[in-house]
Amino acid sequence: MSKIKEKFMELEKKNQKALISYIMAGFPNEKATISTVRGLVKGGADIIELGFPFSDPLADGPVIQNASTVSLQKGAKINKFFTLVKKIRKETGIPLVLMTYTNILYHKGYSKFIKDAKNAGIDGFILPDMSIEESKEYIHAAKNNADTVFLISPNTTKKRIEKISKISTGFLYLVAVYGTTGIKTGIKNYTLKAIKDVKKQTGGKIPIGVGFGVSTPDDVRKYINAGADAVIVGSAYLKLIENTPQNKLESTIAAFTKKLKKQTLLK
Repeated sequence: MSKIKEKFMELEKKNQKALISYIMAGFPNEKATISTVRGLVKGGADIIELGFPFSDPLADGPVIQNASTVSLQKGAKINKFFTLVKKIRKETGIPLVLMTYTNILYHKGYSKFIKDAKNAGIDGFILPDMSIEESKEYIHAAKNNADTVFLISPNTTKKRIEKISKISTGFLYLVAVYGTTGIKTGIKNYTLKAIKDVKKQTGGKIPIGVGFGVSTPDDVRKYINAGADAVIVGSAYLKLIENTPQNKLESTIAAFTKKLKKQTLLK
């Protein structure tokens, strides 16, 4: 069984939902990433989503685009990223999911890339631009090696949700808003309805994680109350990293994470 599935089962026994925390690897530097990860673990994050920068991040809003640009300017390379993952792995067994774009894997070859990523300590992948129609080779390479997390949105058809949920493992990523990632204001009724509808359609066979525009403990609570199995917070972390002195990063991230995690405990 995968680490991610194990994590969801463990949380179910504790009557909790999952907090998934996204950060960009190498933003603003490697030392900051290590401090941030320590803060996430201390604060109680259940799964960490590590972003690897790409020159054309289609799904990302300005905050993540900026982090991606900074990381690339600092010389982000996939081998350096794997070395960083190995360092993280020495400190924690927390499930790690790599979020990047298809071309990064395709360029190296799916099998080779996934093998290298797994050896470094990656447990799953989120590729926002990977369509199910073109995913055969990727899914084959990931099978028995890592989880494949696919995205759906509130306007994805039932027929397509059925196809995507069959090839998604780990969890299904429901995009909360139409558009890119970022700190949005207000939770949309269409999203709350989508959570309920997708949960009903999938019949609890796969956890549903909600992300994009989730930035406060209140957002987390509302999505959990609507039935989400996991809530993904990203841009809010990057803003915090950007505005916090490095020597206070670990404690600041831990404190914010605790507030978010508290909202995933079921009453």
